[in-house]
Amino acid sequence: MEKKFDDQEPEKIRASSANPPAAIGETPDIMEVQDSKGPMDQSPQETLVTTVHSLRELIDRVSGKPISPDLPEEDYGLAEALPFPFLGIVGQYEMKLALLLSLINPLIGGVLLIGPRGTGKTTAVRSLLALLPEIQRSTCFYGCTTEDIETGGLDAVCPNCARKYSEGKPLTVTEQARLVELPLNAKLDDVVGGVNERAAVHERMRLKRGILSQADQNILYVDEVNLLADDIVDAILDAAAQGSYTVRRGPVTASYRARFILVGSMNPEEGNLRPQIMDRFGLRVIVHGLTDPKERLEAYERARIYRSRPRQLISQYSNEMGLARSELESARSLLPKVHLSAEVAQAGIHLIQEIGIDSLRAEITLFEAARAYAAAENRETILLEDLRTVTPLALRLRRSPFMSQYFSERNQEDEELNSTIHRLIPS
Repeated sequence: MEKKFDDQEPEKIRASSANPPAAIGETPDIMEVQDSKGPMDQSPQETLVTTVHSLRELIDRVSGKPISPDLPEEDYGLAEALPFPFLGIVGQYEMKLALLLSLINPLIGGVLLIGPRGTGKTTAVRSLLALLPEIQRSTCFYGCTTEDIETGGLDAVCPNCARKYSEGKPLTVTEQARLVELPLNAKLDDVVGGVNERAAVHERMRLKRGILSQADQNILYVDEVNLLADDIVDAILDAAAQGSYTVRRGPVTASYRARFILVGSMNPEEGNLRPQIMDRFGLRVIVHGLTDPKERLEAYERARIYRSRPRQLISQYSNEMGLARSELESARSLLPKVHLSAEVAQAGIHLIQEIGIDSLRAEITLFEAARAYAAAENRETILLEDLRTVTPLALRLRRSPFMSQYFSERNQEDEELNSTIHRLIPS
C-alpha cells in the first residue's frame, strides 16, 4: 500500500489529482470447570476442576449451570463495560456456533443474525468481548507496522518508524481486540472518514479516520443492518471484502486498512436486505425465541441477576470463559494446518449445485466454516460430518427463486429463438 508522510501534519495522506451444535474443539491439557452447584434453592458449593474433552461439552454444561440467587447487592457508581457472559446465554446453540466460528476464521466472511426483537442477538454479539484475541496494534499515527517493512521496505513506513525499526524497537503493542459498533444514525463521512473540521477552520486540509479504519483487526457490529442507507452498507461490504479502502476528499487521498470481522443483525419485520448485501455475509443464523418454559425461566433469572449484580454473574462464569478463550486460541493456531480433502470438496460442490446456488461465495463460506469447525475439534482434516454441521449456516438464504425463474424464462426464449433460426435460416 503506497504511503506518503507529511512532517507538518500528522495524517496518513498523499496528494492526488483525481475500498444446532455449538462450537466445539478438543484441546489436550485444558482444564474444565465442572458444575457442583445444587438446584436454585440450595447454597452454591465450591467449583471443582477436571479435564475437559471439548468446547462443545463445556458449552453444554455451562448452558445448564444454575445461578446462585443469594448474591450480594452491589453498586460501585461506575459506568463500565460489563458484557453479559457469552456462556451464560441460555440455548441458541446455532447462534453461538456461528459467532465462535467467525472468531476462529475471519475468512468465513462474518455473520448475519436474523430474528425478532428480544431474542438475544445484540447481547450475544456484545458478550464476545471477553473471548476476543490479542492483536498487534501500531503505535504510530500513520499505522506503520513491521508487515509494511517486510512487503515494501523501509520506504513503506514513516521516518520515525524506520528509525525505530533500525534500532530494533517494536512498532506495535499487544492489546485485546475490541468490539466496534456502528451507530444507526451514522453518516458516510463517519463510516469511511472525511475532512477534519477543526483543521478546515484554519484552512488546512486534513482527513480524519472513520469507523471502518478504527475497526481494523476488531469486530464491527452493525445492528439493524437492514435499516442502514444503501451507500453506507455498500461502503462497509466493499471494505470488508478488500481489507482496505481509500477516501478521496478534494486534492487529498488517504488509504486505510479495514480487516475486521463483520457481524450484522436484523429484524425481518422492519424490512429485508438487498440480495447483493445478503450475499456478502458468510454465515446466516435464524434466531428463534426459546420454546422450552424451563429455558425461558432460566433466561429470566440470569437477566435479572445481571441487571442488579453484573459483576457477580460474570464472576460465576469467569473460569469457563477462560477455558473457552483458550480453546479458541488453540483452534486459531491450528487453522493454517487444516486442509480440505478432494472427497469433502467434491461433496460440498455437489451439494451446492443440487441446491441451485449460483454465487461462488457459497463454496468460500462453506469450506472456510468447515475448516474452522475442524480446527475447533483439534483436527487437521475436515470430515463429511463437519460439512453437514456447517451447511445450514453457510448455505441458508443463498438460493434466489427470482434468478431461477429468470434463467428458466431466458432458456425458454433461447430455445424458441434457435428453433426459429433453424427453420428460417437452414444451415
